[in-house]
Amino acid sequence: MRKILYLIILISINLGLIGCATKSHTMASLANIPSLPGIYHKVKKGETLWQISRQYNVEAKDIVKANKIPDASKINAGQSLFIPYTNKSSHDISYATEKPEFIWPVKGKVIAYFGMNYNGVKSKGINIKAKEGTDVVAASSGRVSFCDDKVKGRGKTIIIDHDNNFVTVYAHNSELLVKVGDVVKQGQIIAKVGSTGRVKTPQLYFEIRQGHIPKNPFYYLP
Repeated sequence: MRKILYLIILISINLGLIGCATKSHTMASLANIPSLPGIYHKVKKGETLWQISRQYNVEAKDIVKANKIPDASKINAGQSLFIPYTNKSSHDISYATEKPEFIWPVKGKVIAYFGMNYNGVKSKGINIKAKEGTDVVAASSGRVSFCDDKVKGRGKTIIIDHDNNFVTVYAHNSELLVKVGDVVKQGQIIAKVGSTGRVKTPQLYFEIRQGHIPKNPFYYLP
């Protein structure tokens, strides 16, 4: 069963690489929002779109679409956002206080976000720019289930199994420091940043999946 799951993940990665960019759907204008259930949220200083989406348990892409946001990474304090598909104010929502399950696998600038078109391909993870040879660490404790030097388009790639059927993917590495079967701890160095596969500059491609379904890493990273 595990072999089938890994095959699905790798096929999905490769299909994303050879697929063509799709045309974006027409976004709803604010003038049409009254027919859509929801409420307004005033952005506080330091808040990100992904934090707001978690507060209301609403997909970030739905907030982006409803508000015609051209760049999901850029929202401003004081801005009024329409939050579709909810009738709860942020005061009614209890915030989780548990330590995040995942940590950032590398420190650097995010140059491609989940769901955006990057080099003509819809991303199923995020790309983090970092210096060649920078340490890549395990985002959470688990067992290494896949290591390969020549994954098509991704180069040197690692996949780690975690609890609750989650897996993480780390690609474009210059060096792999673990092997299949290794048990790793959160924060343990597993690879070095590189530019293998179809990228020209050093960066890490990082995915979080539950089963074979890709998840937005910003929902899980601290």
